[in-house]
Amino acid sequence: MSVANGLHHDGLLSPLRRCVTTVGAAIYLLLRPVRVRGEARPLSWRALAISAGIIVAAFLLCMSLVDAAVVRWVGTLPRTVPWLFDQITDYGKSAWFLWPLGILFVLLAGLPQSRLTRFSQLVLAAVMARVGFLFLAIAVPGLFINILKRLVGRARPGVPGVIDPFAFHPFSWSAAYASLPSGHATTVLSVIVAFGSLWPRARTVLWIYALLIMASRIAVTAHFPSDVLAGAVFGTLGAMLVRRYFALRRLVFSIDPNGGLHAWPGPSLKRIKAVARELLAP
Repeated sequence: MSVANGLHHDGLLSPLRRCVTTVGAAIYLLLRPVRVRGEARPLSWRALAISAGIIVAAFLLCMSLVDAAVVRWVGTLPRTVPWLFDQITDYGKSAWFLWPLGILFVLLAGLPQSRLTRFSQLVLAAVMARVGFLFLAIAVPGLFINILKRLVGRARPGVPGVIDPFAFHPFSWSAAYASLPSGHATTVLSVIVAFGSLWPRARTVLWIYALLIMASRIAVTAHFPSDVLAGAVFGTLGAMLVRRYFALRRLVFSIDPNGGLHAWPGPSLKRIKAVARELLAP
């Protein structure tokens, strides 16, 4: 079963019913068993444990030696600097990506695929698979850290009245105690992994965007540097796990014999235009 089949006779269905049917087919694809066996290199738990230890040590050092000093230094900057960063910081919110991607996926799911040739249906399915991957690669780590930060309850810089990197109020649902990890940092790093996996040439621009957003969270004193570091780690790992999940089911990505992940060649703009012409044809 695929997103493209099972929908050949949908001409009489309403857009809503077509959308529900197609989304159901997409969910079926995501929940199907792993289709890659011999090629998939299992995760090395030893390597993961070592990496986790290094990350935790770096985070604790950042908390102890860097956080308070950086926040105090930011307070000495000319007011123009935090103001400039304040103008761009909101562009790191996940909504800038999730709403367009989600709406695009729903619109694509509601298209009358019965008007398309079999090949065009496959092109449309490939586009939808990529949009779905981008959405989940950003949404999954974002959802995780939004729950985690409420459980951790770290105070934002200056919230207790002093700059205290060790001020915590666990299980607090107050925004004032939702500093760790940084949601913006999580978003921008997941964006780098997700979009960069499909369009490697865009990585330079994506990194510039990500670094500006991460710097802005510190410049506007919304986060300590260690919050940004933690968010970057969660965003990177979360998007990579989503990418691996897709690859193991032969969706959007393939896995080579050495365990490397590679994006399948996507539909060209010419193919996409051909699909659009078929849909718009009288």
